[in-house]
Amino acid sequence: MTDAMPPIPAPDTACAGRVARYLDTLTKPPGSLGRLESLAVSLAAITGEDFPRVGPPAVVVFAADHGVAAEGVSAFPQAVTAQMVANFVAGGAAINAFARRIDARLEVVDVGVANALPAEGVVHERIRPGTGNLAREDAMSRDEALAAIAVGRRAAERAAAAGCRCLIAGEMGIANTTASSAMLAALTGVPVAELVGPGTGVAGEALAHKRAVIEAALSARAADPADPLDVLAKLGGLEIAAMVGACLEAAARRLPVLVDGFIATVAALTACRLDPALRPYLIFGHRSHEPGHAHALAALDADPLLAMELRLGEGSGAALAFPLLEAATAMLAEMATFDAAGVDDRSEHEEPRA
Repeated sequence: MTDAMPPIPAPDTACAGRVARYLDTLTKPPGSLGRLESLAVSLAAITGEDFPRVGPPAVVVFAADHGVAAEGVSAFPQAVTAQMVANFVAGGAAINAFARRIDARLEVVDVGVANALPAEGVVHERIRPGTGNLAREDAMSRDEALAAIAVGRRAAERAAAAGCRCLIAGEMGIANTTASSAMLAALTGVPVAELVGPGTGVAGEALAHKRAVIEAALSARAADPADPLDVLAKLGGLEIAAMVGACLEAAARRLPVLVDGFIATVAALTACRLDPALRPYLIFGHRSHEPGHAHALAALDADPLLAMELRLGEGSGAALAFPLLEAATAMLAEMATFDAAGVDDRSEHEEPRA
């Protein structure tokens, strides 16, 4: 993508193979813990550790406003972005509650909030006060998109420096389902009508209007699907760009990236289009209630861990899925082998069945 982006190492397939074999020595029938076993193997490949650790996790919530909110595509006014950032700082949002449960390091980053924010408790890295209205102009320039990607990279660097072993990227930005739906349509060619859902509560004529705004923007912006940075700059959001950077930087540092819902998955898809080496580092937390999420997941050949009809964002669904990663690592580190437990491994002694 850029000369400054550190390369993403290949997954450690030798380590993954050792862990897969070790799993079959534990006191359970082979494969009986299902996807938890494949998750453990994936974490070994990502980290290069036979006994990987995923805690503490980092939750980074990137916040930014969207000019397209002026088109009436959201059920909430743009001022809610700044109000929710203040709520994050005060500890009162869903992601705060969930982050506390998993002992996460929580950071809130202003990439482009239009209104005033608390001076304390926020990392202030505002590129501009919200994107342009993608219905009438490009959301941002390529340079601004790259600058926002760099904000995300720095957040992942801080998380790694603080000793975090897993990254969850969340977002807050009124109208960002509009921007992410437009990006997904451009990147995949899937019709807008199949992608666009209620977001935070748009329905009926308002939903039809939202779809029409996106279709018009796709035509007017004419973003090049072969150039993911062009799609991001013309149709995306500053917080979406920051999530792209966070994913890429985390992978470069061999940190697993636990992907949240629809908007985070569109960011992950964009990041994979920029650098396909990212894909093995992504673990998908949940399948959201947004119709576009299924298409974004399909574009990444992804099978999420949970499906709980969430559509909140903030990193909330990924935070709920994190204990499954902890369980996978605990299985490796704490379960006894057949030999150590003195348990007969029948698979070594049974005659083959006809």
